[in-house]
Amino acid sequence: MTDTDKKIYTLDDALMLLHDGLWWEFTDWNNRIYSNLRLMPKIYIDEVLVDNPYTLPTEEELNAQVSQLQAEYDAQDYARKRKAEYPTIEECVHAILDDTLSDLQAKRQATKLKYPKE
Repeated sequence: MTDTDKKIYTLDDALMLLHDGLWWEFTDWNNRIYSNLRLMPKIYIDEVLVDNPYTLPTEEELNAQVSQLQAEYDAQDYARKRKAEYPTIEECVHAILDDTLSDLQAKRQATKLKYPKE
């Protein structure tokens, strides 16, 4: 994964975690900022169209949620990098069958050293 592939969390991500379905919308979907955010007047709950029972969180609450999501994602960067370089299942099976587990463990250890937990 390159820096350009990095996941960037947005208001949308934070809102989707609060309630199921699309209960909010942006007045300008090309400019997804808090001032363009509003509640959908009607939403479906259990396949029934009802008045929207939800309220929008404050801008500060949403920004805090976005920051938390980003921090949790960023904290796992080492794990994503390790996974990309760890031996495959096929390599593990061959190491077991060929009795070369020490080579496999060396490869795993080198990957762990290259991408330590921070």
